[in-house]
This record gives sequence, structure tokens and C-alpha cells, in this order.
Amino acid sequence: MAAHKSTPRKIRLMKKLKQNSPVPAWVIVRTKRKVRTNPKKRQWRRTDVGVG
Repeated sequence: MAAHKSTPRKIRLMKKLKQNSPVPAWVIVRTKRKVRTNPKKRQWRRTDVGVG
């Protein structure tokens, strides 16, 4: 990927960065462990980001 990124691409990459976070502990407590994992969790080597 280029070192100098356009602003729209940077915004899309930031969104993917935020989506890649785990589920907060308070959500696990509130749902009584029904929600434990983030289905959108992505490993940087295995899965493509797909932002263009």
C-alpha cells in the first residue's frame, strides 16, 4: 500500500480499525455472556481489508 494515502481511503481504513476491536467487557456482562465475540474481528495477515 502507498505511503501517501488519499483522505477517503484513510477514513475507510480508520473505520476498519475501529471495527476490529473486541467486544467490551460491559457488553458481555449485560448480555449474560450471550455476546462474547466480535463477528467482524479480522486478523491483519489472514483476511483482506478490501478498502480499495
